Amino acid sequence: MNDDILLGAIGSPYSRKLRAVYRYRRIPHVWIHQGAPEAAGLPRPRVILLPQLVVRDARGELETHVDSTPLIRSLEARWPGRRSVVPPDPALTFLDALIEDYADEWLTKAMFHYRWAFAPDIAKATKILPRWSGARQPEDRLEQAARAFAARQIGRLAIVGSSPETAPILEASYHRLLGLLERHLRAHRFLFGDRPGCGDFGLYGQLTQLALFDPTPMAIALEQAPRVLAWTDWIDDLSGLEPTAAGWLARDALPGTVHALVAEIGRTYAPFLLANAAALEAGRERVECEIDGRAYHQTPFAYQGKCLAALRRDYGALAASDRAAVDALLAGSGCEALFA
Repeated sequence: MNDDILLGAIGSPYSRKLRAVYRYRRIPHVWIHQGAPEAAGLPRPRVILLPQLVVRDARGELETHVDSTPLIRSLEARWPGRRSVVPPDPALTFLDALIEDYADEWLTKAMFHYRWAFAPDIAKATKILPRWSGARQPEDRLEQAARAFAARQIGRLAIVGSSPETAPILEASYHRLLGLLERHLRAHRFLFGDRPGCGDFGLYGQLTQLALFDPTPMAIALEQAPRVLAWTDWIDDLSGLEPTAAGWLARDALPGTVHALVAEIGRTYAPFLLANAAALEAGRERVECEIDGRAYHQTPFAYQGKCLAALRRDYGALAASDRAAVDALLAGSGCEALFA
């Protein structure tokens, strides 16, 4: 088999994100669910994360890679010009990457919070998630694995930023995102026009869980943002979409809803990123900052420190005219503090 192999899980937002990009770009691949017999014998990555992309190297040997964001960028090099998900305008490319990072690293906090802090959501996740990977296992073994998995995830809530003190921040952020996406989708198919970028797929990945699986946030989406729920269903397979070169909006024609999304990122994710970086630099064991007028705290994450470094690297690599355009797009949003 020479097709790329995607090893992932239906309940993994990053697996869904990468699979949707493969489908949209019509890149030959096979999907193997974590725990399936077909996964036996595949090479294991050094860090066990989902999704895992198994490809053949120059010698024809199978090798496994992880981390959805760089994997999507690697496809741009391997399949240049083939239904690209990267806007041709460098300023929009940067903005698209910022939105993708927000989805991957901030919206995922809401996803984790709703799944493991509400009784109906815990009950559904505990029943379904283990059975996706081990449906043929004995019932008592599945029940035992489910209880252990739920206990581990619930124990991680405070680590990733979900607590009674921070819950209002995460929940209000989710409500606002639904509202602005609902307004945006009244006039646009995707964030930057008529073709999807990396930010669309980043948001989609988290929304596959928030809007389509977990009972509490799904009910919120159904009530407040039915377009968002339908959009998330639709993006799952965009192989039939026919994008055009003119499908991207111009940098000076972005609608107010995109500016509102940037402001939401500046309101929530930007102060967290800065506080996380400061905690890592000082060697502190706790991130503490104010988000949306409330005290926020969690454990520092080295990976999210790398995310900020990558955004700053990309910002610094922009040509002067493109950087000026980005500065204008970020002005007053709160995101400009990331690059001061």
